Amino acid sequence: MNIALWIITGLLTALYLFSGFGKLFVPREKMAQMAGAARWVLDFKPGTLKAIGALEVLGAVGLIMPALLGIAPVLVPLAASGLTLLMAGAVSMRIRRGETKAALVDGSYLALAAFVAIGRFALEPFTG
Repeated sequence: MNIALWIITGLLTALYLFSGFGKLFVPREKMAQMAGAARWVLDFKPGTLKAIGALEVLGAVGLIMPALLGIAPVLVPLAASGLTLLMAGAVSMRIRRGETKAALVDGSYLALAAFVAIGRFALEPFTG
């Protein structure tokens, strides 16, 4: 279980770092042109996108750094819980926009983040 949690945590960390930095540094008009599923960014103000990007980056750092450094590892499941809530918002936005495929992808990220949260809170916590 511990290995599975570490693998999923690593994948989520890479995903959210990439996504978060993209929202922080890529202009929303350029981001909207990258893929059809990225047109949602035009529904939000640039400041809101930067806030979402910052939350993703902070969540990604919170998924891995506390455990690696051994400093307050309880922050790992808290970060995973925060990313779960962020993805719940993403799924609801995708459903509202009628983007079923993208909602399923975001839902899978939500499920993985929830698995890490539950796993690190109850199944395989860092502290006994």
